[in-house]
Amino acid sequence: MKKLRFSGRLIKVYTWQNKDFVQHPGAAVIVPFVSKDKVIMVRQPRFAINQMTWEVPAGTLGKGENPFICAKRELEEETGLKAGKIKKILSFYSSPGFLHEKMHLYKATNLKTGHMNLDDDEEITVKVFTKKELLKMIRTGKIIDAKTIAALLLTL
Repeated sequence: MKKLRFSGRLIKVYTWQNKDFVQHPGAAVIVPFVSKDKVIMVRQPRFAINQMTWEVPAGTLGKGENPFICAKRELEEETGLKAGKIKKILSFYSSPGFLHEKMHLYKATNLKTGHMNLDDDEEITVKVFTKKELLKMIRTGKIIDAKTIAALLLTL
């Protein structure tokens, strides 16, 4: 039987069979393609590691929220763009050794102007990169976010 150890705004921490694990609602991840070899990235502060990181747009699922809807919303909120076409790539767990966070990966194309709508605590820079630039950024450690590395390697 699992025992609740902590309940926060977003996560819960449980102990089960002498193992601790974190329950997370899951997330949608979306890779926005401007063209065949150009992708929009967002740079934002990540307080857990005290660094700014380049990432693909992503966001936490609301309670009962469809990941496709979340991906569409996060794309527009973080980049100010809407996708004419969104394709599901796959779903994966970010770190299943201790974290129950399922991520749903999408590819966005046929981008159109929308309306950027950042949360009060979001500080985001948006920039377009080429496939070549992104692969170099992964190899040289300029992209350090695991979901972004997986998303780019699966869609580029």
